[in-house]
Amino acid sequence: MSRDRRTPFNRVGEFLNQWSVPRQMRGADHRTDAARSRMSETLRPRLEDADRVGTSICPYCAVGCAQLVYARDGRAIHVEGDPRSPINEGTLCPKGSATIGWMNAPDRLSKVLHRAPYSDRWEEKPLDWAMDRIAHLTRQTRDETFVEALPGGETVNHTLGLASLGGATLDNEENYAIKKLFGGGLGMVWIENQARV
Repeated sequence: MSRDRRTPFNRVGEFLNQWSVPRQMRGADHRTDAARSRMSETLRPRLEDADRVGTSICPYCAVGCAQLVYARDGRAIHVEGDPRSPINEGTLCPKGSATIGWMNAPDRLSKVLHRAPYSDRWEEKPLDWAMDRIAHLTRQTRDETFVEALPGGETVNHTLGLASLGGATLDNEENYAIKKLFGGGLGMVWIENQARV
């Protein structure tokens, strides 16, 4: 095992030579040479290894901040604001910046799981199967619970068998489309868009 034979005085001297403040005091440019250190010269940008950059929208609030998602080998390695967006101009709040955490969370579900009625286990299903199943059950429930008129003859054309709870990320245009589709198209009465949050 090699022993560091430098004296404390030598170590302090080396540190001061590497530290940017004394170099700035000696007249070195604080934007270039004085800002460099032995350690900073070895650092590499963490995005240098990214082999793909995709765009996304932050899933949290209704602002809809644009994101750039950097990936390596099919796994997200960094998220930052998209400077091309007029909404957030490249910035993200702490929650938006933290979306990388749930993208790579080991417990995050990435496959469709279905538990049949009265079953005690989950089964993996294809996404197309799940979408068709949701559409079928929605249509079936609407047809079984649809009311054209009340007993007094008043036309209502609605169903109380379906409800919609939207998320805070929905913007005005999406809420408008949901209201038209669910209310006017399916006859749903219980539609909550969470706009108060």
